[in-house]
Amino acid sequence: MTKVLVSGATGTIGRPLVNKLEDAGADVRTVTRELTDPIALEAALDGVDAVFLLWPFASAEGAREVVDLIGARRLVYLSSAAARPHEVEIERLIAGAAREWTVLRPHAFAANTLRWAEQVRAGVVRQPYGEAAFSPIHERDVAAVAVRALLDEGHHGAVYTLTGPRPLTQREQARAIGAAIGRSVRWEEEPPEEARLRLLGLGWPAPAVDGMLRGLAEPGPATGTVEEVTGAPASTFETWASEHAADFLGTMRAARIHEYGDASVISLDEVPVPKPGPGEVLIRVAATSFNPSEVGLRMGLLEDTLGVTLPHTLGWDVAGTVVTGAGDLAPGDRVFGLIDGAAAEYAVAKASVLARAPERIPLADAAAVPVAGLTAWQAVFEHARIGRGSRVLINGAGGGVGLFAVQLAKYAGAHVVATAGPRSAAAVRALGADEVVDYTSVPLPGGNDVLINLVADVPASVTRLAKEFVSITQPIEHPRAVQFVARNDPGQLAELVALIDKGVVHVNADVRPLESLADLHRAAERGLVRGKVIVEVEA
Repeated sequence: MTKVLVSGATGTIGRPLVNKLEDAGADVRTVTRELTDPIALEAALDGVDAVFLLWPFASAEGAREVVDLIGARRLVYLSSAAARPHEVEIERLIAGAAREWTVLRPHAFAANTLRWAEQVRAGVVRQPYGEAAFSPIHERDVAAVAVRALLDEGHHGAVYTLTGPRPLTQREQARAIGAAIGRSVRWEEEPPEEARLRLLGLGWPAPAVDGMLRGLAEPGPATGTVEEVTGAPASTFETWASEHAADFLGTMRAARIHEYGDASVISLDEVPVPKPGPGEVLIRVAATSFNPSEVGLRMGLLEDTLGVTLPHTLGWDVAGTVVTGAGDLAPGDRVFGLIDGAAAEYAVAKASVLARAPERIPLADAAAVPVAGLTAWQAVFEHARIGRGSRVLINGAGGGVGLFAVQLAKYAGAHVVATAGPRSAAAVRALGADEVVDYTSVPLPGGNDVLINLVADVPASVTRLAKEFVSITQPIEHPRAVQFVARNDPGQLAELVALIDKGVVHVNADVRPLESLADLHRAAERGLVRGKVIVEVEA
């Protein structure tokens, strides 16, 4: 196993480098402040085969001692395409001391555009030299080249000029960032002399300002070195912008609770846009939906069951557009699913828990499906095992789950008897119920094969109404009764999508804005919410 020492391990290049080295099976050590401490550095170098050197200073002072300590090991040095005097001196020292050495000279980092973040949020990037073209390189690609040079043979004496795959003007880069975050970003040309005064006013040294402006004025090359060394094409700037969308978005609105209590504890907070981790996507939320069980969550009744940590962002159902992709999901894909924290302008989720949204209905309407649709699916097909010719009584058919359960039971070939109040009866009948019973005035009918219970208050007498029982609320005391809590199942979501797109299953829901979520909770507690309610979010 190759032992590699990485300096600058917490930086833009260092973080992906460490991850890639570990993925390749290397034994990785890191140094930060120890780099200029001879005793600490010598201890860190013990048994090390190769070193990645990021020199964090603007002069070569002290570099000779460090390079001498590294000695006759393989050494990869992160220089720059600018080849500034101190970088040239360090390259010279390395060439004279290292057993094997490689120099990396990246051109403009894509990450340099993060300095525009505040202006991007305002919708206008004002900088000099908008038509200057560069080939911005993804930090991950620099790390990938470094891995090959550290672990493989054949890189001794190489000086690699690293760029992205194609030139983009700064104006085009700003436009690409806007596309990644779904907002219009306009370029406004800033005269170079104004830019110089602005940067000097921020405390930048004059030589650094003048050097940066000279560099911006000259177009940069585009090389194929990344692909030649790694075998994989360099990442585009558009890919980088998508992956870093959260850095440009800044903050968002989220419906959160900071304590348990009545509906007044729900607040619309301004919070940072979450950053997706490995395997996760960032979603621009079109809508979430209201589920009655969220009233219990808000009151603290589900704290032990769900392991809620406060402050907590509400919302389990999500429908939206992928901003930062992962797995099989790419930016722009329409997705929906069951997650935590969907009552916000942006949310993160494992790509593996999401499904592609139906095409037949508006994207926001898809938020009505996950919790209610999965619960109905599992009640009908897994627990009740309804088939052709079954007689099923759906108790509470006018609720969000019930409207799906009626359609799925009918699709399975059952004779569907549905209970619904006067306000819901027409909707339930329109979705295919063979019989609709007004539970407010008529006793529930017997003679059923299965009773699917979706209401909270269940009288003991229901055990006389069917042979088998399935409940999503309170248990039913009967030898052939089951109570369950729905689980997330993207495969079942995909099956629901197929039925929706074929027109077999219809999605009917009221629509409320995110700002009305607290009022929606109050209405639900008074029994004034029927069917499914979508909560629209405008990011």
